[in-house]
Amino acid sequence: MENASKALLIAGGVLLAIMIISLGVYLFANFGGITAQIGQNVEESQISKFNSQFITNVGKKNVTIYDIVSMANLATQNNQQYGFQKQESLGNNYYIAVILQGKGQIEFGIEASEDYIKKYYDEQLIIPQVNNIDNTTGLTYYDVQVDISPETQRVHKVTCIPK
Repeated sequence: MENASKALLIAGGVLLAIMIISLGVYLFANFGGITAQIGQNVEESQISKFNSQFITNVGKKNVTIYDIVSMANLATQNNQQYGFQKQESLGNNYYIAVILQGKGQIEFGIEASEDYIKKYYDEQLIIPQVNNIDNTTGLTYYDVQVDISPETQRVHKVTCIPK
């Protein structure tokens, strides 16, 4: 009788241990899925925040060369962060190209210094437009179109067309 009682206690202990282990595995799997979902939500939020820097100009009626230069600077910062050269432009979904109709691509990558970029924007884009202002016309306004990469869901091309 004594052995049977011990056997029942051992069997009960093993059963209890299996239940505790099963509960631990269930909780681990459940929390792992929640953590992955939270990580995915954070990534989607970051992409949305990044894209909004470019998308806010789509459909605006008063986008000027200053706004375009700001977008080109953001694109250049992104391209330099990823270590891209300008020549890699449209072949990579993380590279952001800013295209100004009549000027071509106006963003840069790691090959251009900050001084060169500032000088280019001032001399090639901003000063000519300011010099063309007379008493009847102001700055030229632009339509902005944004392309989003289907692979990364990030903006990868911004096209600016004079109105």
